[in-house]
Amino acid sequence: MGFNQHSFRCVSGAPLARALLLATILGLVPSAAADAQIGVVTDPDGSERFTSEPEPGARIFVRTAFTASRRPNLRVPFGDSIRSAAVDNGVDPGLVTAVIAAESNFDPRALSPKGAQGLMQLMPATADDLGVRDVWNPDDNIRGGTAHLARLLGKYDDDASLALAAYNAGEGTVDRHGGVPPFRETQQYVSRVLGYYRSYRESND
Repeated sequence: MGFNQHSFRCVSGAPLARALLLATILGLVPSAAADAQIGVVTDPDGSERFTSEPEPGARIFVRTAFTASRRPNLRVPFGDSIRSAAVDNGVDPGLVTAVIAAESNFDPRALSPKGAQGLMQLMPATADDLGVRDVWNPDDNIRGGTAHLARLLGKYDDDASLALAAYNAGEGTVDRHGGVPPFRETQQYVSRVLGYYRSYRESND
C-alpha cells in the first residue's frame, strides 16, 4: 500500500489501541484487511507523534495487520525469540518488546556511540558477564538482555521504573540517587519504555 500524508500526535502516552483507532479514522491505515506500518517521530519540543509517512528520524513503532473485523493485531519483529526469552526469565514479553523498541528500534545491527550493541544494546562487558555468545545474533542478544532485565527487576522488587533506569544509566547510578536519577535522558527513557509497554499491553487485551 502507499503512504498518505497524515500524522497525529500521541498525547499523554495515549495507548496504541486508541491511537490505531484514530489512525483508521484519519485514513493512516485501511479499514479492510491490509498491512500497514506506523512510525513515531519526536518533534523538537520533545513530543511524539505517530505517522505513516516516511520522515527523517522516524522510528518504526509497529507493523499492523487489520482483519475484516478491524481489530489490529500486533506483529512484533523477533516475536518468537522475545516470548521464549521472556518466559524463561519470568518477564512480561511486552516489557522486553518495549525495551527493544526504545533501545534499537528492532535493528539487530544497532551500535551506539558508547559501544552498546544489538537489539537490546548490550555493552560488551555486560554481554560477556551474561555469557552472550554472539551479540549480533538476535536470539542471543534478546536472551542476554532479557536475563539482564530480569535480574534488575529482581533487585528492585519488580519496580519497572527502577529496573529500566538501571538498564539505561547503570545500577550504581540508581543506587547512589536512591531512585530514578535526575538525568533528562534516563527519565525520558523510562517514560518512553513504560509508554510503549502500556501500548503493547492494551493493544493485545
